[in-house]
Amino acid sequence: MEYQNKPKPDDRSDNVEKLQSMIHNTEENISRAEETLEFSDSAEQRQNVEAKNQRRRESLEAMRSEVKDEANASENSFK
Repeated sequence: MEYQNKPKPDDRSDNVEKLQSMIHNTEENISRAEETLEFSDSAEQRQNVEAKNQRRRESLEAMRSEVKDEANASENSFK
């Protein structure tokens, strides 16, 4: 019996919505992490959280850029 692997079609129709959801979740994670800093006495923990939030902010920039790219691609495919 031979199996034929067929790739799934490239469905990008909801990429913008997925990215926006990821952005929202990341923003919430940043906010929650900053709230925990108020109760942190450890300098090491504070430094770790701040470093992680910096990486999250960099990811946010990349995701926002990707949203713009996806939105442009969607607009151009319908013309």
